[in-house]
Amino acid sequence: MRKLFITVLMAFTCLYTQAQVPVYLDNSKPVEQRIEDALSRMTLAEKLRVIHAQSKFSSAGVPRLGFPDFWTDDGPHGVRPDVLWDEWEQAGQTNDSCVAFPALTCLAASWNPDMALLYGQSLGEEALYRGKDMILGPGVNIYRTPLNGRNFEYMGEDPYLTSTMVVPYVQGLQSKGVSACVKHYCLNNDEEYRHQVNVVVSDRALHEIYLPAFKAAVEKGKAWAIMGAYNLYKDQHNCHNQYTLNKILKGDWKFDGVVVSDWGGCHDTEQAITNGLDMEFGSWTNGLSTGASNAYDNYYLANPYLKLIQEGKKSTKELDDKVRRVLRLFYRTTMNPQRGRGFLCSESHYEAARKIADEGIVLLRNKDGVLPIDTNKAKRVLVVGENAIKMMTVGGGSSSLKVQREVSPLDGLKARLGAAVQVDYARGYVGDVTGNYNGVTTGQNLEDKRSAEELIAEAVSKARSADYVILFGGLNKSDYQDCEGHDRKSYELPYAQDRLIEALAKANKRLVYVNISGNAVEMPWRDKVAAIVQGWFIGSEAGNALADVLTGAVNPSGKLPFTWPAALQDVGAHKLNTYPGTWRADHKIIDEEYKEGIYVGYRWADKEKTRPLFAFGHGLSYTNFKLSNLRADKTAMDRQGTISFTVNVKNTGKCAGAETVQLYIHDAKASVDRPYKELKGFQKVYLQPGESRDITLTVNNSALSFYDEQAGKWTSEAGTFEALVGNAADNLTLKTAFELR
Repeated sequence: MRKLFITVLMAFTCLYTQAQVPVYLDNSKPVEQRIEDALSRMTLAEKLRVIHAQSKFSSAGVPRLGFPDFWTDDGPHGVRPDVLWDEWEQAGQTNDSCVAFPALTCLAASWNPDMALLYGQSLGEEALYRGKDMILGPGVNIYRTPLNGRNFEYMGEDPYLTSTMVVPYVQGLQSKGVSACVKHYCLNNDEEYRHQVNVVVSDRALHEIYLPAFKAAVEKGKAWAIMGAYNLYKDQHNCHNQYTLNKILKGDWKFDGVVVSDWGGCHDTEQAITNGLDMEFGSWTNGLSTGASNAYDNYYLANPYLKLIQEGKKSTKELDDKVRRVLRLFYRTTMNPQRGRGFLCSESHYEAARKIADEGIVLLRNKDGVLPIDTNKAKRVLVVGENAIKMMTVGGGSSSLKVQREVSPLDGLKARLGAAVQVDYARGYVGDVTGNYNGVTTGQNLEDKRSAEELIAEAVSKARSADYVILFGGLNKSDYQDCEGHDRKSYELPYAQDRLIEALAKANKRLVYVNISGNAVEMPWRDKVAAIVQGWFIGSEAGNALADVLTGAVNPSGKLPFTWPAALQDVGAHKLNTYPGTWRADHKIIDEEYKEGIYVGYRWADKEKTRPLFAFGHGLSYTNFKLSNLRADKTAMDRQGTISFTVNVKNTGKCAGAETVQLYIHDAKASVDRPYKELKGFQKVYLQPGESRDITLTVNNSALSFYDEQAGKWTSEAGTFEALVGNAADNLTLKTAFELR
């Protein structure tokens, strides 16, 4: 109805002469002029109504002027099912299913910006069809600890990789007329006590590690909206924070979009007015307490704001700035006559989901080339594990979805291997059998009353006579695992899986372990299994994509977007005992100091000289690649110039595949402490057997710079640098020196 209303409205205005068309409805006029005209026509009540929610996921438009209501919905992996107007319960619709795309950890593991663009475009089309104007995503918070329950929604530990991948996602989504809402800005790096955590971090770590992806989304991706985080920084909540929102986001980065509160993230009317918040949304109906029905006028930016203006305690200066931003958002979305109709659950979207998953799955270990499964020799394959049959699209928090279909790993393997191969199944372990979240149920009955010993015994008995054993284990989207709201309680695998893996490894040498998770897990048995695959949460096409890789129909090319530590003590936040922070005396706020500073992930591993289980950027293939002949186009560069590094990549194996060339920069001598190396370039290249190609990666002065805390700006220093090139953070086989003048 809304699209029809806009079409009729636009057609109606065409009946009049150009002079009679109101400026705010005149598509030929500059947007900023239209915004000012609309603003001048709005009453105080109309201005206030557009800056706060009117339902769980919508805010009001201005009916008198023809501005439709504005509808948001959760992402970032698919369009969340609709809930009732004023409650979290499902609306009971039958046309709000979706395609579940791979979790963003999987997207980042593709190391392919083209996949991020495809992701955004496909998600935008689904959102359009569902009548959504904003998708609450993508998430770009940094992977600081593997215990963070929400890491699966983010893009890893490295600011350069995350920055590179977020831009095309935002561009793809917004190319469809649907706003991205990049979250959670900022320093939301763990879930436990997320409403009370006050992050204490150096300016240098803030700018070098935790802000770059948000900055790229704003300056390069031109994001139309940013979501504030629940946590605090400098004792101010990040949904209304003078420093992060007014100074950095709107001041330094010139952000012209809308700052949206996380649901229930607003805490104070005065701070919301002055500290950069533009649109307030809430978890509870009135933003203040549980259970008040249809009381959205009680939001901090509603009647309390109106009262301050009426009493003369506040002018409309800040209000007008907020409304201008909201109107700008309207013209980009609901008032955009070029928006299409979108598609829902189209085959092209399933194809996109599978393609992204195929490129993001990571082959971590492959002893003696046990993978891919040799279908000529394999007559009996045993599949083990709850994660082989459990739906993973339901649960995990606000990213939970209601899908049209989800292919399980067991069904995917059966379909791929065909009737010639007998595929048997053993449960192996029992985890979460509930299968429901927020009114969406999987319909699966996963109950199994057998003991862990009985389950392991059955799996071992069947494994002894199998040609291959494929164990699908890992985590799930239950509380205290990969799930919003809480962090994991330990690094080890749950549900006695370690015992199961040890037993299966003794029973069959061709044991392949597929880890389903968005996080690293402890693997004390790593060297006892033949192969390890990181399978992520892949969404609707999970089973098909995993079968593609396991059987060799697709050659794996994913690379880890985070360092996989052998133990928690190999992580800076845990070794320095700064996570999860220290409660203040009043027990209302917990201070979490990031004492590791800029040393996150591989930066910390280099500093401490620890050997991770699997390095950042690691990922194997069924073919082999050789990198050689690294050369630079010059021996020195100035601060206004660039320098390019070219390397030859050759596929020396017997099948086609893709390799990701990674460029890290090492500063030989600096006046400040710097990481040994930092990722500053990468490119994925697809090669046929025997084919070789030159890849060129270019860096400029920003790649050599650090954030100078004394000067409050980025700076670089003249001297010698090294370009380190390879295919993983721990496998940089080529290097060349150059000078910065």
